[in-house]
Amino acid sequence: MSIELVNADFSKRVVIETNALPWLPSPQANVERRLLDRIGGEVARATSLVRYAPGSSFPAHEHALGEEYLVLEGVFSDEHGDYPAGTYVRNPPGSRHTPRTGPGSIIFVKLRQMRREDRERIVIDTRSATWRPGGASGHSRLPLYASPGGEVVTLERLDAGTALPLYECIDGEEILVLDGCLADEHGSYDAGCWIRNPTGHGHRIGTNSGAAFWAKRGHLPFA
Repeated sequence: MSIELVNADFSKRVVIETNALPWLPSPQANVERRLLDRIGGEVARATSLVRYAPGSSFPAHEHALGEEYLVLEGVFSDEHGDYPAGTYVRNPPGSRHTPRTGPGSIIFVKLRQMRREDRERIVIDTRSATWRPGGASGHSRLPLYASPGGEVVTLERLDAGTALPLYECIDGEEILVLDGCLADEHGSYDAGCWIRNPTGHGHRIGTNSGAAFWAKRGHLPFA
């Protein structure tokens, strides 16, 4: 099996405007991908955007090291349920399903990135979930997952003009900008931008116009 490496050095910072990436065919007809990071062939530790055409499906398969995804557009489905845009799902190691979609769907998905001891399946409709105050005025946060080992996954919102204090990425950080525009001392990041900050990176996130983003922190030592 050939090994494909895409942004496989987790000590390096990566910033990708995903809307500028080409959609690449997958082994399944009418299912395409934008590769963000990847180590492996068709069975890979991977972070991707995946687009399912209307009426498409993927054969039944097992996730030996788990699957985590956020539905960005449309409705994503399997034999366990239907997941409209805004749904966050964690399928633990050893889980199995047959994905499909009626109207079409785009998901942000991370494969083979869970600990073997993770056993909880999580499904959260973020459109109806309860958000909490964040670390500053104008900042709100929706917790999605937290592990005993320090991995934390959230959705976060910043009102226009909000600036957060310095954050030190002790064990790494990933951000996917969902709406608006984020900025820090290293640049600005429009909707669709994916950022991977390595262990030891520090920054101050803010926004002039308002923004919403998905974030995962404390996980890169296990990459």
